[in-house]
Amino acid sequence: MKRIGNLYNRIISIENLIEADKKAQKGKSKQYGVQLHNLNKEANILKLHKMLKEKTYETSKYDIFKVYEPKEREVYRLPYFPDRITHHAIMNVLEPIFVSTFTADTYSCIKNRGIHLLLRRLKTTLKNANETTYCLKLDIKKFYPNIDHRILKLLLRRKFKDQDLLWLLDEIIDSAEGLPIGNYLSQYFANFYLTYFDHWIKEEKKVKYYFRYADDIVILHSEKPYLHNICYDIKNYLRNNLHLEIKDNYQIFPVKSRGIDFVGYVFYHTHVLLRKRIKKNFARKLKKNPNTRSKASYLGWLKHCNGIHLTKKLLPDEQFQRF
Repeated sequence: MKRIGNLYNRIISIENLIEADKKAQKGKSKQYGVQLHNLNKEANILKLHKMLKEKTYETSKYDIFKVYEPKEREVYRLPYFPDRITHHAIMNVLEPIFVSTFTADTYSCIKNRGIHLLLRRLKTTLKNANETTYCLKLDIKKFYPNIDHRILKLLLRRKFKDQDLLWLLDEIIDSAEGLPIGNYLSQYFANFYLTYFDHWIKEEKKVKYYFRYADDIVILHSEKPYLHNICYDIKNYLRNNLHLEIKDNYQIFPVKSRGIDFVGYVFYHTHVLLRKRIKKNFARKLKKNPNTRSKASYLGWLKHCNGIHLTKKLLPDEQFQRF
């Protein structure tokens, strides 16, 4: 694989920092950190350029808080200036390079992919019921917190040879244990951490029906013993190469009888349903407030599955007609 250099000067250029500032501000103009930065924007951009050029930049202290939906987890937040601008500046240059390494079978946090493309491709795949009789579904135990910094840095050095760039990426990686959830760069680092695993799955193991969304993985096949064998190989690969473990609750099951609970939906060969928890949350919020602002979001979920009867049940007749 060709290693790429001469990227750092593009990242720290004044022009790129200005563009990163614009991107980072989208939809966030009312945030205190953005407003504070805008009071002295030009001077801040010049200051950031100087810090990066002289390599005095250090990641700021994280603000750490908990969220409880869809599950309890710690989220890390950095100040807008200088950190979030820096992360966008990095990704302005590195995003197409990262994406070029990803296989077509991973969907999380990648432009023009995401849940809806995964949904369409999985629905199309499941139409071939004879080859997709059984499903292996697994996810990785505490994926973000367990990412090994040493291994991530070695993987990055397989792709990049620009020492100044690697210094900056190392500084950001070492700013917290594992990869901090909520950090803009973390989603790309996480995808990159698994990209050589994806290539191993597709190119060495020759797995035909493989879908990965972040650390959630679905593999389909006509024979259950094949899936048991591939699961064993996956366990060994992740443990030996990436110091990761899969959760003990991995499942191998017939799609026809159970369906695949994945990215908010339950997939069968003939139809797709909304995940029960999402359905219950929607019903509860509508009961509490029929005009809840989250209604449009839930209706968006329903449009991509066989949700006509659920929609009729939840919405009054006049709202259903508009839907």
